[in-house]
Amino acid sequence: MSEKIKIVAFAGSSREGSYNKKLIRASIPYLEEFGADVLFLDLKEYDLPVFDEDTEASDGLPPLVRELKDIFISADGFLIASPEYNGFFSGLFKNTIDWLSRMVEGYPPLECFQYKTAGLMAASPGGLGGIRVLPHVRHLLSNLQMHVITGQYGLGNAGSAFADDGSLID
Repeated sequence: MSEKIKIVAFAGSSREGSYNKKLIRASIPYLEEFGADVLFLDLKEYDLPVFDEDTEASDGLPPLVRELKDIFISADGFLIASPEYNGFFSGLFKNTIDWLSRMVEGYPPLECFQYKTAGLMAASPGGLGGIRVLPHVRHLLSNLQMHVITGQYGLGNAGSAFADDGSLID
């Protein structure tokens, strides 16, 4: 029997009531149904400083970055839901990616990302469902040598899309 595929699922949002976190959580059972081993990762739990090479040079890599690197390295792929802030991804998402892309002794360059697969989603209270952000996320991840699945999903009118238990109504 083959090993289960390991997927790390996360949203680029720290807000508790984030529609993107809800979308990720609602999607996990579907991945598990197809046999994936899924880890939900809440980036709010990783209080990383704003990336700064001076901080990196003086203090080294924050311990939480090493922890995240290990989680990302162990993953076969990712399911990412990105909020759309003024048409772009969040600072939280970009800051996390910037820290994880840093060189660390004992780790090959870009090992967290290189040749791994990512699926992209977005949720928004607006009618477009955050789809304007997804090409930017795709571009960033492609630059890190990730394989980004062609199909993507935007959940519009997300404020009324979830039941009280967090599942999708439709």
